[in-house]
Amino acid sequence: MKKLSLILFSVFALWGLNTQAQVEDKSKRPSPQVIVKGEIDGTNITIDYSSPEAKGRTIYGELVPYDKIWRAGANEATTISFDKDVKIAGKKLKAGKYAFFVIPKEEGQWEIIFNSEAEQWGAYKRKPELDVLKTTAATFEIEATERLTYSIKAGMIHLDWSTTRLSFAVN
Repeated sequence: MKKLSLILFSVFALWGLNTQAQVEDKSKRPSPQVIVKGEIDGTNITIDYSSPEAKGRTIYGELVPYDKIWRAGANEATTISFDKDVKIAGKKLKAGKYAFFVIPKEEGQWEIIFNSEAEQWGAYKRKPELDVLKTTAATFEIEATERLTYSIKAGMIHLDWSTTRLSFAVN
């Protein structure tokens, strides 16, 4: 009886580990995890996000509503890490890891928000009192981009999706 109990315990333990490994493999999601790394003025920057596809949908104003907080990706909130203090649009931001949120606007500059609670799902339980920096960023029309992508280049962070690029300076 003890052997049978040990065998059953082992089978369930292994099944649980296998299930956990499958859940944690973010590369198999429809919106896979992407990690972008770059450097601006000697500061190492890491952006960790899930990259959804447009799939023929209207992105801004429909899938991603105007004037509502957005996690700037899919699944977990997008995070941005800086290994040194930086300035975003002239405002100081201490070194660290932040959840990154965007409030798209139909016209004019979009709001960008850095929140000190980096690990959170989406924007559903965001605590505004933990926002450490809020500012605005310019958007530009670009050629259609199927998958949401971030890039770090020439002193700027860019978020491209659909026909819109959101850009902000880091220094």
